[in-house]
Amino acid sequence: MRIVEKSSGNVYKDLGLPDAGEMQLKGTLAAKIGEIIKHRHLTQVEASEILGIAQPKLFCILRGQFRGISEAKMLGYLNKLGRDVDIVIRKPARSRAAGLTRVVFA
Repeated sequence: MRIVEKSSGNVYKDLGLPDAGEMQLKGTLAAKIGEIIKHRHLTQVEASEILGIAQPKLFCILRGQFRGISEAKMLGYLNKLGRDVDIVIRKPARSRAAGLTRVVFA
């Protein structure tokens, strides 16, 4: 018999990592960057030139190795790929001790 645990929705939290929220946010941004590159039919070399980073660094980002890269830098990459980024700060619908950070793509 296998025991199955229900996920919290954040694999980094499920693994017990201390910076789970930040890592999930970066993972979501990295996935969107990869999606845009694929949609535009860009090679990693072409995309790295647009982003102003070395191709091996882009390769790492797209493979989920984004420690040391800030969320602000990743948002800048989305801008360079032709996307607008809006940051909205609002009061939560339900009261809780800490707010949430999430990415919503329109």
